[in-house]
Amino acid sequence: MILTRHYKTRTNQEGRILGWGDSPPGDDWKSDIDYIDARLREHGVQFDAAYSSDLERSRRTTMIHAENLGIETVESAPELNEVHYGELQKKKKSSVAELFPQHKLSPDLVYPRGESFRQMQQRSLDYLLSVLTGRAGQTILVVSHAGVIRGIVSHFLGLEYAENLKRRIPFRYIGDFLFDGTRCIRYDELGKLSGFVRDNVIEIPFSPGAVS
Repeated sequence: MILTRHYKTRTNQEGRILGWGDSPPGDDWKSDIDYIDARLREHGVQFDAAYSSDLERSRRTTMIHAENLGIETVESAPELNEVHYGELQKKKKSSVAELFPQHKLSPDLVYPRGESFRQMQQRSLDYLLSVLTGRAGQTILVVSHAGVIRGIVSHFLGLEYAENLKRRIPFRYIGDFLFDGTRCIRYDELGKLSGFVRDNVIEIPFSPGAVS
């Protein structure tokens, strides 16, 4: 599985929470997609299918990748959506910690009229595990969101979720997961490094179960 993030939006650039909302593309958004496609071509990755959340920024990114990389099967699912921030949508990220001191400290904090990071992680993993089971022996592209990516990486690499809620996920992030069934046996990053690597949480390539 190759896991990437959607294109940069104006709301992302403004430092506001987007969640289940959507926003027009931000400045220079296409260059991030082109970078990812170029890196995947360099590594000779060929895909059997692509999956995205059903939010526009993720679906549109996936369709561009599919066209550029010759992926014929493309599916979207709300289970891969970003965490539902509820009433916090469009609020400045810098002000959220004042309203909710446990923001990005506790994965069990449920946002008003929304959900918790733990709930988001579980729904995305349930869906992804079913996809992996049905696509055994194949290579898939998954385009999702920073929060979802943190949850997926934490789960498959056996990392404590609460400690990794703030890890940076660049728009040029490319997570490379090798599976034996639904168990990740090797993880690497082919693009701009995530906070998991830059903050020295792991070294790549990484074999889950080898955390010191």
